[in-house]
Amino acid sequence: MTSALRGSAAAVTAGLIGFLFLVEFVSGILQGFYVPLIPDLVRYLDITDADFNIFEGAQLLLSALVVPVLAKLGDMYGHKRILLVSTALTAGATWWLAFAGDFTSFLIAFTLQGFYVVWLPLEIALIFDKGRRSGHAASATRKAAALLIVGLEAGAIAGALGGAAVFDAFGGAELLAQAMVPTLTVPAVAVTIAFFVILFGVPESEPLPGRTLDWVGFSMLSIGLLLITSGLTFLKFNGPEALWAWGIILLGLLSFIPFVRFELRQSDPAIDIRVLRQPNMWPVQLTAFLIGISLLGAQAPLSTFAGTDPEVHGYGLGLAAGSISILIGVYLISMIIGALAFPIVSRMLSPRTALIIAAFLVGTGYLLFIPFHDETWQVFMNMFVAGIGSGVLMGAMPAAAAAAAPRGQTGIASALTNTTKTIGGSFASSVFAIVLAIGAVQVAGHTAGSLFGYHLVWIICGAGAVLAAILLFVVPRQAFADTADDDAQAAIEPATEGA
Repeated sequence: MTSALRGSAAAVTAGLIGFLFLVEFVSGILQGFYVPLIPDLVRYLDITDADFNIFEGAQLLLSALVVPVLAKLGDMYGHKRILLVSTALTAGATWWLAFAGDFTSFLIAFTLQGFYVVWLPLEIALIFDKGRRSGHAASATRKAAALLIVGLEAGAIAGALGGAAVFDAFGGAELLAQAMVPTLTVPAVAVTIAFFVILFGVPESEPLPGRTLDWVGFSMLSIGLLLITSGLTFLKFNGPEALWAWGIILLGLLSFIPFVRFELRQSDPAIDIRVLRQPNMWPVQLTAFLIGISLLGAQAPLSTFAGTDPEVHGYGLGLAAGSISILIGVYLISMIIGALAFPIVSRMLSPRTALIIAAFLVGTGYLLFIPFHDETWQVFMNMFVAGIGSGVLMGAMPAAAAAAAPRGQTGIASALTNTTKTIGGSFASSVFAIVLAIGAVQVAGHTAGSLFGYHLVWIICGAGAVLAAILLFVVPRQAFADTADDDAQAAIEPATEGA
């Protein structure tokens, strides 16, 4: 009887993973499709290169604000339901994006497209919920998360290659106005298909009844996140001498003091601080922040370094756009390898050990840049090492957070890893822009940052990852392992509710 139930659960999970793999593939398309089109989009919208950074910053800001709320709504009303809502919003924004012909319309549409960021946390929560009754929820979620990351990165590769190919097929830069609209409808069609895949192929989770949404808590959290991310953005564009930007960031950090005090008094808080401060949770969330520094913040500096002409500046690789795309492709492939290796290493050693090894690999990859950056093969090697570790952590962090969370909080726990990762990326993007801008001033007459600036970028990325690896030693040895779910949750939930 037990074997039959477990087999049935495994079959449901396998089908679920297949549909969600397709959804993550579409998520990857959204992340990769627009990148090769940026120079043409700049001309199409009659804006500057710097203006496009505003689009990306606004989308990151929206995702940081809405992901925790949507994830909590998923815990309350069903993760599939909220996944459908977020996909519908993303589809609407992507269709709008295809026909947005001016800066303002494109900005609003591109920002609203950021609702797709909540897909992965909701998917992790769905998978964990389906595996809960089998007693193998944690290991099943790790395997599923690995496959979802494979889908995500494969979609990003397909999007990056497909974006340029589709644009050229419709006439390319020579027929800019006529080619851009049909080109941008391709990701819109993909998101629409993803909506119907979820609607007809994904089963609903089992939310806990009697939950409430802590609107005051989420409002306080949103204000704090808004102040921090806005301050970082202002710092990026105005430089370190803008004391008022530092003041906004400080105000955002201080706002978490009353937020924590308020949340500790709530019976059903927006963020359960008691769960968050457990030794199997806070290191994971902090790791997400530290890894976000390199995962989201270091890609632009690496691209500019690869494109810098060494004959002019004395450093760089002097790669053309096509070769830089190959470099990015190698990095994405290494992330796929890392994602697939995560469940294997977790089974052979332990989930905690796999996380520690992955964080050290990211740190090693970036610190290797300091002595080894003069040759193209050296940069490829460094990125491959860092990419394997990043691929592990991309799926491991939300899966680990879900395994550490009590029932009814898997969605919000997984989503918080995304929010902290986004904040880490925003922090790094601002700091790296300042560091490289200072370097550019030092190199008179040139636009590339100084080599010392790039050294600082690599040191910050490497040191952050090494610090994350050290913090993960705090996690109990058997954390994130499979448990007899009903017994474990019966012990956890009353303690949480009565604390």
